Amino acid sequence: MLAIFQKQVAHAPQELHSPRAAAQKPSKNPDEILRDFHSAHPSAAFSVSFAGGAALACVSSTPQRMFCGLDGIYCVFTGHLDNLSSLARQYGISGRTTNEALLVTEAYRTLRDRGPYPADQVLKDLSGSFAFVLFDTKPAATTGAAGAVFAAQSTDGGVPLHWGVAGDGSVVICDDRDAAKAGCGRSYAPFPAGCMFHSEGGLKSFEHPMNRLMAMPRVDSEGMMCGANFKVDAFAKVGASMPRVGSNANWAAAWDE
Repeated sequence: MLAIFQKQVAHAPQELHSPRAAAQKPSKNPDEILRDFHSAHPSAAFSVSFAGGAALACVSSTPQRMFCGLDGIYCVFTGHLDNLSSLARQYGISGRTTNEALLVTEAYRTLRDRGPYPADQVLKDLSGSFAFVLFDTKPAATTGAAGAVFAAQSTDGGVPLHWGVAGDGSVVICDDRDAAKAGCGRSYAPFPAGCMFHSEGGLKSFEHPMNRLMAMPRVDSEGMMCGANFKVDAFAKVGASMPRVGSNANWAAAWDE
């Protein structure tokens, strides 16, 4: 899977921006990255581009890669959920055919419109090995951005996920390491397992939501700085300065403590 979000939609963590990327291994622009993805899977890849500055792509020939679009919410899901049936009943979709991508989309929509449930608790309910990227085309209420991005990887890290920064500053998220590296040059890194990224709330651990994340510089096989690894700081807690959410907020708009 591949997801690309321009700066008017989402901003990558500053630590992903390699200061030497342009001089040593230039990043590609979003059109080039998307074109390379299709070239690598000429008969099985498809993509959807959005006017707001976003694109999602998927390889349809793989059973564990799924794509779903529902009411302006689009999700690319890789992996599997062990508790899909029970979650489908929980979110009221057990009476019709469903899969993991649809379940995540329905859960997101339900909590965006009705919940005030924190995102970390929702993701802890997902049992399995997975990675997904979701794009909500509804303009962000607080920032006016052209949609909202939500991405996560399961705690076990069993499904690979990588992200980085394209040549124009766009966020690139991909389950193919080589594609992420080729597209983002030095500004790429593994997506941290057990973490979630939101275009408004940034990066956060859902396994340890009360702990801060720290960025550790990465050095590649050539000894060059290459993005950053993000790890939970076992000692630093999220302080009182972090805003709490009210009863009308949810996982689509803000992070809760």
